[in-house]
Amino acid sequence: MIRSLPELSVVIAARNEAKGLPSLLADLAPGWRQLLEVVVVDGGSGDGTARLAQLAGARVLSSAPCRGAQLAAGVAATDGAWLLLLHADARLPRGWQSLLRDAMERGPQRAWAFRLAVDAPGPALRFVEALVTLRSRWRRLPYGDQGLLVSRLQLRAAGGIRAIPLMEDLDLVLRLRRLGTIGLLPGSLRVSGRRWRRLGVLGTALANARLRRAWRQGTPPEQLAQRYYAGSELRRL
Repeated sequence: MIRSLPELSVVIAARNEAKGLPSLLADLAPGWRQLLEVVVVDGGSGDGTARLAQLAGARVLSSAPCRGAQLAAGVAATDGAWLLLLHADARLPRGWQSLLRDAMERGPQRAWAFRLAVDAPGPALRFVEALVTLRSRWRRLPYGDQGLLVSRLQLRAAGGIRAIPLMEDLDLVLRLRRLGTIGLLPGSLRVSGRRWRRLGVLGTALANARLRRAWRQGTPPEQLAQRYYAGSELRRL
């Protein structure tokens, strides 16, 4: 028997995800009536993402194409005592309802993320996934593509989500980590492998590391977002 999640709001940041978003909404469908709400915040898509989300039954909000602003807008528009923050290219594991319920029952002072699984073949990516699991478990440092389950109480105590276009996940997790434990859920969140395929495993890992280092050194998130989405990190390799 699947236990209900009436206090959980799901917030999904999306932009031009007409191909991937329906799969995520289909994953949510078995527990749709057990959730308080599912909100998709569209960042100016031109491929019908918003319309597909509406047809699937989600509530759709519009936002500037800024992932931090999208997630913040979704959180502000929801009422759940708990929030599940997702990117639109993710796929939930089977039995996600029970995994979330078990985590929520541990109390609101603890946030959670899924293990990472990249939707692409190859031993190099399996190695990346293992490293991400170690980082998440021992350094308590998951990133946004692993999803984030957090109580509204804890999110407010951390200062909320900053409306920045990149590094909003690392910025938030570092603040959450100062307040309490960030646990690792037993299930894996499967994410698109398109960037890994485009840049290659080594190229993607190096590009991500450079972006994080630049952010820690004070580079504005807007500049980092331009670099990320333009693929300029690839040209620097």
